[in-house]
Amino acid sequence: MKIGYIGLGKMGSGIARNLLRAGHELIVFNRTGEKAEALAGEGAHIAGSLGEACREREAVMTMLADDPAVAGVVFGEHGIASSLEPESVHISQSTISTRLAKQLASEHRNRGHEFVSAPVFGRPEIAEAGKLVVVVAGDRKTVERCRPLFDAIGRATFIAGSEPWQANAVKLCGNFMIASMIEAFSEAYATLRKCAVDHHLFREVMNELFGSPIYKNYGRIVADQEFDPPGFTLMLGLKDIRLVLEAAEDVNAPMPLASVIRNHMISGVAQGQEDLDWSSIARVLARNAGLEN
Repeated sequence: MKIGYIGLGKMGSGIARNLLRAGHELIVFNRTGEKAEALAGEGAHIAGSLGEACREREAVMTMLADDPAVAGVVFGEHGIASSLEPESVHISQSTISTRLAKQLASEHRNRGHEFVSAPVFGRPEIAEAGKLVVVVAGDRKTVERCRPLFDAIGRATFIAGSEPWQANAVKLCGNFMIASMIEAFSEAYATLRKCAVDHHLFREVMNELFGSPIYKNYGRIVADQEFDPPGFTLMLGLKDIRLVLEAAEDVNAPMPLASVIRNHMISGVAQGQEDLDWSSIARVLARNAGLEN
């Protein structure tokens, strides 16, 4: 397929590279040109503007940090909304609010475009390996037309519904589940350290019980305090927890645990941890227990 790809951060670069490996024709655009140039040697064309990345493309995919970034490239002057051709697809892979996803769907529908939300689960190294978990929602025929793209970047694709925002709800609740697991590890480790029990031993016990690669990975990161360099920053984690609380409020679903996690993340940011991995909330729990990090 002829694809435009916008947003070449830690996740986007790996995804774009796997699309190239799968044989798709790619033109890429990034605010800072150096990241785009790194893909040129692997067969990608570099767009000089957002508009150029959208012209004569069957689909344009975006992987950007937050709602303002996505809204800027879609609604801005010469952005995706005004540049994408009729019947072409905008595939949003960003972790954004359900509210913005609804606005994007409405805008694209009014302009004769298709819109699909396809956020992903996985850290940058998983994106590079092409083993992401992809959650998709949108018109079923459009989703099936784009399935080769999802197959190129992930190990599994799940269809959440016919409305694009439903995929964003799954992504936000999924990130809440991961954050809850990090919170649980952090609280347990703080208690065990004060009980003079090796928390690395506890990690091994939990790995035996749950057998989950996510438990194994984050259990190790928190136990070893490997928060820098981050795979996913605390500020981005706080953004996602705020968004899941917003989505829950919109449907009158209380999420008390999410509120606790949000407060711990805010404490971490207040104490200078915003650029560390989001699992560094373990430091907040350790400090609350009177432990030195």
